[in-house]
Amino acid sequence: MNAIVALCHFCELHGPRTLFCTEALHAPLPQGTGSGDSPGQNEQVEEEEGGIQMSSRIRSHSPAEGASADSSSPGPKKSDMCEGCRSLAAGHPGYISHDKETSIKYVSHQHPNHPQLFSIVRQACVRSLSCEVCPGREGPIFFGDEQHGFVFSHTFFIKDSLARGFQRWYSIIVIMMDRIYLINSWPFLLGKIRGILDELQGKALKVFEAEQFVCPQRAQRMNTAFTPFLHQRNGNAARSLTSLTRDENLWACLHTTFAWLLKACGSRLTEKLLEGAPTEDTLVQMEKLAELEEESESSEGEEGKPCPQARAEEGRELSKCPTNASLLSEGSWNVPPHRLPVFRSLRHMRQVLGPSAFRMLAWHVLIGNQVIWRGHDQELIQSALDVLQTMLPVGCVRTIPYSDQYEETYRCNFLGLSPQVQIPLHVQSSEFAVIVDVRTATRSNLYPVLFMDDEPLSKYEFVVASGSPVVTDRVGPTILNKIEAALANENLSVNVVDQCLVCLKEEWMNKVKVLFKFTKVDSRPKEDTQKLLSILAAAEDDNIKLLKFWMTGLSKTYKSHLMSTVRSPTSSESRN
Repeated sequence: MNAIVALCHFCELHGPRTLFCTEALHAPLPQGTGSGDSPGQNEQVEEEEGGIQMSSRIRSHSPAEGASADSSSPGPKKSDMCEGCRSLAAGHPGYISHDKETSIKYVSHQHPNHPQLFSIVRQACVRSLSCEVCPGREGPIFFGDEQHGFVFSHTFFIKDSLARGFQRWYSIIVIMMDRIYLINSWPFLLGKIRGILDELQGKALKVFEAEQFVCPQRAQRMNTAFTPFLHQRNGNAARSLTSLTRDENLWACLHTTFAWLLKACGSRLTEKLLEGAPTEDTLVQMEKLAELEEESESSEGEEGKPCPQARAEEGRELSKCPTNASLLSEGSWNVPPHRLPVFRSLRHMRQVLGPSAFRMLAWHVLIGNQVIWRGHDQELIQSALDVLQTMLPVGCVRTIPYSDQYEETYRCNFLGLSPQVQIPLHVQSSEFAVIVDVRTATRSNLYPVLFMDDEPLSKYEFVVASGSPVVTDRVGPTILNKIEAALANENLSVNVVDQCLVCLKEEWMNKVKVLFKFTKVDSRPKEDTQKLLSILAAAEDDNIKLLKFWMTGLSKTYKSHLMSTVRSPTSSESRN
């Protein structure tokens, strides 16, 4: 946790002072501290417990000495400090703990070494013991701002037989820049800090009672009631906290306690990614999985084994559902190196086919025309179809990976064929289909520059043909132009392009949902539909074709939800 825990004291001579503070260092230690996680010649291991290794550290000057040794260091001058303002003795190295689990170092000293941190802690100390006071002067309080950090402060009194009112004023503060995290940690910090100050007050109370038993101060002060109190400050009035508690190991115990507090408070709250409503792709995949389970249960024979026909249908259905793994990522294929798929991403395919041929192919894919790949290499065709499917919602994908006969458009929009299959003439000349013939290259190395390490690519050439070739100057679907811009931008990695495609599909699926609700559910007239398409920036012919095709990919869950909402009495009343 990026925070600082500090013990502060209100001195009768010098005002609010920081006595002891502990901070967590994620970066290398400040100059003058030990380097590395293991103690070296300037560090002596004292204790190791619970994964935190405690050691003393040698510095060029003690924190308690302030700026006496270095005028540029933060902290008050030695002449401005009394015994009550000082925690560690002159020359004391301070404390440092190494957390082996997280490689975080917890450093304790009287003042932070960094000037900016010193200023923040100093201001929080002054505010906690002067202006920011809760009723009764003892208890927790919260204050702060974005510039100087936010502070959880708990003020308390320590018994002292020599102090005015027989008690001295202290506070324990926790400073961090994250306001929400600090507020959420309030109950935890309050309980643990109260335990610390209860222990300090208990030790001081025992010392106070022992001193009062030996020499009662109340009666002595009654006898000197008319003597000015100011001259008593020159005596032994300013006493250190170790003297008040008679605990020589007080600062070492506070260091371990503060270090544990920072570690425990940082690990008790973790961030969780809260996902919203499931996407259409997720709903469609869940529906298809449920259908497969129902089919497998209904097709089980008497012996409890599914029949061959059910297995074939199950395999075909599974081929229609692409996996969640990204097909745009170069490393998403988990196959042996000697059988690498030819097409690893959309960018890879665009480089192989060329921009114009790829644009024609992608145009047919997006508006729902049938895409046919024909060739000998079944693995090559499978990889090409898998990559092209990433441009569509899952509900719009109907695939037959490899077949020995032509399949009609209503059965599949992605079709792989062996080279012996004759495609009907009406399909070859149709504007609703595009055919990619994978042929053996006539030259030994067709792509020597782009794909020197890609042996499979040097064996093939790809001929893309369609009855309705896309004109190069045609605007085309808006999403196609954005996809091409992302693929052509070499500054974008494959993973970034992957996320761009996900966002684009979600954007256009939202437009599809609006159009479906507007036309199919509400049955609005055609004039209103044209106005809606203009508002959605999808009034062009290609965009309209895309929206109508993608509408077929909406999940049954979404459609039934809309229909049930419209038919419910509450919705009809709200319309009226």
